[in-house]
Amino acid sequence: MNLQSLAKNIRRLRTAKRLSQRTLAERAALSPPSVKNLELAKTQPRMRTVQAIARALDVPIQELFLPVRELRTVRFRSGKRMLNRENILAQVSRWLDDFNYLEQILDEHRPFLLKELRVRCSRDDIAAAAELCRNFLGLKPTEPIHDLCGLLEHAGIKIYPLSCASEGFFGLSIAEEDGGPAIVVNVWERITVERHIFSAAHELGHLMLHRDTYSVDQTEENKEQEQEADLFAGRFLLPDQGFRREWNDAAGLHWVDRVFKVKRIFRVSYKTVLTRLKEYGLADDSIWKKFNLAYQSRFKRTLAFKEEPLGIEPSEPYRLQPFDFYEDRISRLTRLAVEEDKISLSRGAEILRIGVEEMQDLLKNWGSVL
Repeated sequence: MNLQSLAKNIRRLRTAKRLSQRTLAERAALSPPSVKNLELAKTQPRMRTVQAIARALDVPIQELFLPVRELRTVRFRSGKRMLNRENILAQVSRWLDDFNYLEQILDEHRPFLLKELRVRCSRDDIAAAAELCRNFLGLKPTEPIHDLCGLLEHAGIKIYPLSCASEGFFGLSIAEEDGGPAIVVNVWERITVERHIFSAAHELGHLMLHRDTYSVDQTEENKEQEQEADLFAGRFLLPDQGFRREWNDAAGLHWVDRVFKVKRIFRVSYKTVLTRLKEYGLADDSIWKKFNLAYQSRFKRTLAFKEEPLGIEPSEPYRLQPFDFYEDRISRLTRLAVEEDKISLSRGAEILRIGVEEMQDLLKNWGSVL
């Protein structure tokens, strides 16, 4: 029994669930000193004690024993203090190790295609940097990105959709030294798909523009760098020529419909479109108020102040759906590994973070269509 791994995992999971040592002890029917000693790795616990802790934390018992590789070259900033930061990094570390393991046993490693391009991406001309990346990836000047996950994975960037109940955390990225490059996007149901897509492009901006800022010890946001990554994301997703063409073609529409048409074509938020109108001098700061009033008049509802309306029924119509941001490469690699008997069915379930029964059902589903 690795006491250090056990201690770290108990402390990490307890903190992520916002439990005090006393509360965890009560739920596990243990004394507070027992929990404290476990987290300090001072005592060799009995198995029934560990089982009680696992039940109290609502995790499989093996979760308490798995060692976690510490990531170092990570850009993980949040606008709000996050109690579950350590837990997120642990999940990401295990996912990344599983992903790289699959690539290794299947001999399917993908190089980072944009790596050498970074020296040509200047923070002095971010629009040009975004255009350079688009061109290198084979996108036409007017072309929308229909499958951002697929595009980034083709470029050798691993994508991890992770659900975390936090409005202050949208995503993070990991450099090559830790098994990346990889981008993690918070796909919590209260964050819209438009934001998922923008967050992925935002993290790509960091990978291309701020490579020297990747350190897990840095937690505070740098407003200038965040703005630069936002600008990169906007230009990467909504290219200048494409925007101008679609905006001009829709000139005869009600201007609210015109905004939503462009938004839907390029899979961005309505605020990304309004921001671009401001950048081009086609509108001033009053555009937010004017758009909200026009929207209320047309749809008899108000818009939320946030980048995209949150909740089960967002006020914005024509919103994107979850399948507009689907990552599928690790699922394909898992299928290949299972079908080629390189990993067991239970290991496949572990990699995909699903139960064995769900994995068995998935195996049957794979056989339905070639």
